[in-house]
Amino acid sequence: MFLARKLGATHTLFAVFSATVFIALAFASNASAQLASDPMQSVGVRPELLKQAGIDQKLNSQIPLDLQFRDETGQAVQLGDYFGQKPVILTLVYYNCPMLCTQVLNGVESGLKELPMDIGKEFDVVTVSIDPTDSHVLATVKKEMYTGMYGRPGAARGWHFLTGDGPQIKKLADAAGFRYAYDPESKQFAHASAIMVLTPEGKISRYFYGIQYPKRELRLGLVEASEGKIGSPVDQVLLFCYHYDPSTGKYGLLISHIIQAGGALTALLIGVGVLFLFRSEHYALPEKKA
Repeated sequence: MFLARKLGATHTLFAVFSATVFIALAFASNASAQLASDPMQSVGVRPELLKQAGIDQKLNSQIPLDLQFRDETGQAVQLGDYFGQKPVILTLVYYNCPMLCTQVLNGVESGLKELPMDIGKEFDVVTVSIDPTDSHVLATVKKEMYTGMYGRPGAARGWHFLTGDGPQIKKLADAAGFRYAYDPESKQFAHASAIMVLTPEGKISRYFYGIQYPKRELRLGLVEASEGKIGSPVDQVLLFCYHYDPSTGKYGLLISHIIQAGGALTALLIGVGVLFLFRSEHYALPEKKA
């Protein structure tokens, strides 16, 4: 009797599970049909702003060294002030970035820390904000943070954080093949993550993509750039810095409904399963003999 009841409960639970799965799949299928019928809800479509962002490899191109920027103290400087003797790692970010830019700078700092070469001695780093509203105060904060994390003497003399006006920033970005776009609604910049290694004369020698830069490749890139050598084009694996919130559109709303319904169905399934198991165990208790 106990075994029969146990099997009956199991069969019932399986039937409930199958019915629940069927309902969930039917709901998802219906949702997918809605998505397919509306092109505005297409999955995997890159936001329009990101279509303007990317990296165009311009190896051996000359960076305009006469561009004017401001250093961490707010003093006017010329980009060429940081070239002439050593190779330079150029990073284009923005200091108020809520996402990927910090990871790029973290990757630069951690990668360079593993090198036997020192910032300020064998090479320099020039970080330029693509946001013309960023102030030199923010640049100072960033410099103190990252040179402090790097922790080697002389780093403050070799890692420079610059700000500038829109036209100057755009000319530098165009020369480096760094395409970005601004979203006034979110007040964010859409751009890809990459750093460039430049020769002492200001020519682009190498591109590194992503947010982690292996020490062997970095060292080789710096050595080659110091000798005026130009590397070969590399495959692009781009990470984009831009927070796109689809929940403000139909697609996000539909997905949230699917998630809510899925959660409710899961809770129902668990509750029913627990109930049937409890009832089967209850009925299976041995009777006390008089």
